Amino acid sequence: MPHSTRNSEPGTRNFFRALLCLIALISGCAPKHKDRIALVGGNIISGAGDAVLRDAVIVVYQGRIETVAPREGFDIPKTATEIDVTGRWIIPGLIDGHTHVQRWAMGRYVAAGVTSVRDLHGQGDSILALKEEVSLGGEVAPRIYSAGAMIDGIPPTYDDATGIRNGDQARRAVDARAVAGVDYIKVYTKITPDLLKPLLDEAGTFNLKVTAHLGLTDALTAAKLGVASIEHMSGVPEAASGNGAEKFYAEHRKSFFGGWNFFEKSWARLDSASLTRVATTLADLRVSVVPTLVLHETYSRLDDPAVLGSDDIKSVPDSEVSRWNLPDLKTRAGWDDTQFAAFRASRPNQDLFLRAFRSAGGHIVAGTDATNQMLVPGWSLHTELELLVNAGLTPEDALETATRNTALLLGADSLGLVAPGKLADLVILRSNPLTDIRNTRSVERVMVRGQLYLADSLRATF
Repeated sequence: MPHSTRNSEPGTRNFFRALLCLIALISGCAPKHKDRIALVGGNIISGAGDAVLRDAVIVVYQGRIETVAPREGFDIPKTATEIDVTGRWIIPGLIDGHTHVQRWAMGRYVAAGVTSVRDLHGQGDSILALKEEVSLGGEVAPRIYSAGAMIDGIPPTYDDATGIRNGDQARRAVDARAVAGVDYIKVYTKITPDLLKPLLDEAGTFNLKVTAHLGLTDALTAAKLGVASIEHMSGVPEAASGNGAEKFYAEHRKSFFGGWNFFEKSWARLDSASLTRVATTLADLRVSVVPTLVLHETYSRLDDPAVLGSDDIKSVPDSEVSRWNLPDLKTRAGWDDTQFAAFRASRPNQDLFLRAFRSAGGHIVAGTDATNQMLVPGWSLHTELELLVNAGLTPEDALETATRNTALLLGADSLGLVAPGKLADLVILRSNPLTDIRNTRSVERVMVRGQLYLADSLRATF
């Protein structure tokens, strides 16, 4: 007679039922997919002017800051990958407020802690295509905001700028940029007040801000007409000179470098009362100033071997250093030791103007003019911060010029602060920049678009 299994079936079923329950229980306790990053133990400089939040936690989710809180008593989400940054200093991602973007510089900006750039002139199609490309992710690059190709008078100083001779052409130039998707409008040295008026009017139709590198318009006139920002402190000596401004315009009409050299040397001849008057009025008019001190300082010291052999330059590709071609630049610009000495004599009054502007409540934005000659992408912004502190700003104020202030000028309210809801662009420093602004160079990690990178690993790829 065959062996019966009928009596064993209930036991077998109970065994498998218990096994399934155990598997379900284990699965329920298993860690879920890691969808967050928690930076644990850092000291946070938020950029909002408040006190440092020490020993804190920042939780990042889907490219944004989800939580900022003291570590003590905070329950880190189980789905977070924890990164120990105990004792480190966390600041908002730095924003270079005046650049000329090149593809080779993308990773170098990020390695230096620069997570956004404000591009102020490039070939219209190519720079906007690059902006769109990096916005899609997939490569290590800062966020790009761009004016496309700048607008100038006739003939334009640069072949890839758009030259205009009347109001209709000014409006059409703005229209073309609005359609192309620029973030703001840049005007150059040959734009007169008569051209600036219709240009600003048309830009207002599209809610586009206008920034200016001035030559044939003084800073006060430009500000009263409605420009949002002034690059290189251009137009300030013209405004401070009063009736003597026509001498500047005559030099600007002769040539770009003739006007630039006259402008640079003129600062040394200006009195503090006139500079303070212009600074106070510009502050009252709520115009931003992008001083690019690193440009003025570097180009006043091109006779100094220490500048030519700086460590920062070593991060630039040899092919790019060759393209910079300093001997050719000096020849074209008419620069020699006498000119450099005159430029250096002007630097104290440039700093004086910035102190007066800041004291009057003026809005300073840090920018570098990289990737122009000797202005190294990323690291030049750290030099700019140091120069701003030397000019009289506190380290905290200087940091805001490269974070919150630039974000405000860009109209990018999701940038420039370490706070819940803001984009997760962060820099993790080894040392405290509030005790020494040079510590912004101690970049250990950088987060851009919620992706965290080791700075040394990025630099090793260059």
